[in-house]
Amino acid sequence: MSQTEHDIYWMQYAMQLACRAEEAGEVPVGAVLVLNNEVIGEGWNLSICQHDPCAHAEIMAIRQAGRKIGNYRLLGATLYVTLEPCVMCAGAMIHSRIERLVYGASDLKTGAAGSVFDVLSDPRHNHVVSVTGGVEAEACSRQLSDFFRRRRAEKKAAKLQPKV
Repeated sequence: MSQTEHDIYWMQYAMQLACRAEEAGEVPVGAVLVLNNEVIGEGWNLSICQHDPCAHAEIMAIRQAGRKIGNYRLLGATLYVTLEPCVMCAGAMIHSRIERLVYGASDLKTGAAGSVFDVLSDPRHNHVVSVTGGVEAEACSRQLSDFFRRRRAEKKAAKLQPKV
């Protein structure tokens, strides 16, 4: 398998994890951490359910991976995430020494891997994360857009319900 084929495979896996977030009423973002072609951590957004602003998919996957390998340094690992990480998640990636980030959809509001901020490539950090963006971008974007479209329709329908 080529690197591109691996990236597509794992991004599709992350998209399946994003479905778990949506089932829980969360924004559908999924993340999987892979080391030597093996899953060491996975996560999906849980901020609303856990009342935790730090419970992003990436953080959940990083926490699980650290526990699994018994080290907070995730040397050689690749993080696949359906949406470009925010500044908080980018900082955690740098601190955990993740080697590579592969993301699907760009986040033009808070993206920290080049869209709004370029945190991961800043040479002032003691570690630089290699970034590949746009893997399965259309499918990842559609997953998010469809979620927000359904949410807006649900809110509109709720407003139209007669109050008793």
